[in-house]
Amino acid sequence: MSKSIISIKPLEFPWETSDPFLFCVHHADFYPKGNDHMGPDASLSGRNIGNDFTVKDGWRMYHGSRVPGFPAHPHRGFETVTIVTKGLVDHSDSLGAAGRFGNGDVQWMTAGKGVQHSEMFPLLNKEQDNHLELFQIWLNLPKKNKLVEPHFAMLWNESIPEQEEADENGRKTSFKIIAGKLKGVQALEPAPNSWANDKTNDVAIWMLKMEEGASFKLPKASADANRTLYLYEGEHITIDGKHISNYHSVVVNPDADIRIDNGAKPASILLLQGKPIGEPVAQYGPFVMNTQSEIQEAIAEYQQTEFGGWPWESHDHVHPCERGRFAKHANGKEEIKD
Repeated sequence: MSKSIISIKPLEFPWETSDPFLFCVHHADFYPKGNDHMGPDASLSGRNIGNDFTVKDGWRMYHGSRVPGFPAHPHRGFETVTIVTKGLVDHSDSLGAAGRFGNGDVQWMTAGKGVQHSEMFPLLNKEQDNHLELFQIWLNLPKKNKLVEPHFAMLWNESIPEQEEADENGRKTSFKIIAGKLKGVQALEPAPNSWANDKTNDVAIWMLKMEEGASFKLPKASADANRTLYLYEGEHITIDGKHISNYHSVVVNPDADIRIDNGAKPASILLLQGKPIGEPVAQYGPFVMNTQSEIQEAIAEYQQTEFGGWPWESHDHVHPCERGRFAKHANGKEEIKD
């Protein structure tokens, strides 16, 4: 196709990714005003409650029945990186950890040997609409780390490195670095057992915001890394003279300098990059192992132990409406942001 571009594809749900990533989902919902239960102040008739993934009136309930979101469910053998650009998420898990985060915050959770958690979307504003946008990225774990102790960390928006660069015409591109290093700026430390924790694996998760008409050059990555750009907002970008339309992904050559030229509207791009783990992947829903026998073991263990059980009063647990952003860890340590 070109020296820089390997392939271009339209984005579907979920987004296709390359090893070491398993997939990415993009949730963009324009929720109405909230009610007294932090759910939508609107009728839920006509929705497939419990499995509402069809956009109706601009939003979805997902697996929620009162509050939108994902009530308690298990994970094993991989990590979730949840980037919330707009709105808030209430986290609760089987380790007793909890949190409310959003508006630029990122949660990095290593499921490891097994954890249950819920991810609910409380609609706190009762006077105006509640807009939610988040990305959840599934990052695989190598065999040696699939059964490590679960770990959950918050990367608060105020602490995540973000820089801005102007091109030769003064047009600006800002970049937020969730994992990896860009233009000399290093991300916060990833989870300790993550594939991203070894810098030689060249894992990168970057959010780029480009002004209309801006140009930006991505430096080379490791020659054996997989590198994909996801254009999820804007009109189009151009790489090597090839136009990539909005809501498309483009897999690019990792060992080439990539010049991105933006079109006539501001653009938002997610970049995922990393050297492949290169191991067999066996997946059954929320369990990701190396073999089918390991999947069967995971299912049996979850049925027996529920990965520690569920310590909250409901599977769709939400925190009090008046609480601000916070994180309570399994060891009792608490972080209060606002």
